[in-house]
Amino acid sequence: MKHIILVLSIAVMSTVCMAQSSTGDLLRQKGKLKEAIEAYKKDFDTSSKDWKNIYNLACAYALTFQKDSAFHYLAIALKSDTSLWALADPDLFALTDDIRWQKVESEQLQRYQEKEGNLEQPQYALGLLRLISKDQALDYYIDQAKDHFMKQGHAPQWYYPLGAYKQEISKNNYEKMKSLINQHGWPKYSTVGKLAADAPLLIINHHKSNDVRKEFLSKIKNNCFEGEGSCIEYAKIQDRILVNDNKLQLYGMQFRYNNKRNLEPFLIKDPEYVDHRRKAIELEPLKLYLKRRINYEWDVKQKNK
Repeated sequence: MKHIILVLSIAVMSTVCMAQSSTGDLLRQKGKLKEAIEAYKKDFDTSSKDWKNIYNLACAYALTFQKDSAFHYLAIALKSDTSLWALADPDLFALTDDIRWQKVESEQLQRYQEKEGNLEQPQYALGLLRLISKDQALDYYIDQAKDHFMKQGHAPQWYYPLGAYKQEISKNNYEKMKSLINQHGWPKYSTVGKLAADAPLLIINHHKSNDVRKEFLSKIKNNCFEGEGSCIEYAKIQDRILVNDNKLQLYGMQFRYNNKRNLEPFLIKDPEYVDHRRKAIELEPLKLYLKRRINYEWDVKQKNK
């Protein structure tokens, strides 16, 4: 069970297409994709055509590999979206090997730059966004395995080939990441945008080797403090290094299952000062983070140095 615990506890961007709120969202979260599609279509037929609902419908179709329907509704939804999230969204990964995806990338990049200004390295940004999508391509299905484990106490049989395939994806993504960095340099918020610049951090965090994380830690930390990279991803990578070395974590970002099959944070160094450390890199109090992420009640009274 160690493998599934590791994969599920370090997922950093396993975000479904949009925040859950509608009937369709809740059904998709439970793994009921056919019913979710029906609910989204009902909303599409009877509502004011909210673009987020249409986007989530496209995601549900993509997750079931119904590509034609996914592209149809995605094109409608993205006319109202100027972000780059769709290009990194793992729920849409099934569409990325289709020739139609190139048009989606081109048009969405244009919408983004028209609103936010031109990126210094737009093609580099697209390459990094592809890495994010691929890095988390199986997370929806692995989340279903997590729910099964929490209810049944064991992983479903179909988890194991997914887990093995995810490791292979991580290995290939790491090599592609190194190639892109060698060609374009280390990505920064100011050159490729915030979403794309975080791609190497996700891949490094998911790599099986702790030595890889240690190799890049100083650069990741510097980018955090310079405002050119994610501090929350730096904290996750720092804590994972410590946990894998059987040391106490600093920020409370790594989790494990307890004997009741509920997630809890690994032990934290000087836990009464954890919020002091988190505040120094502009992270929210641990109590709020743990409640939101894993529904865990953190009740250690905090002190200031």
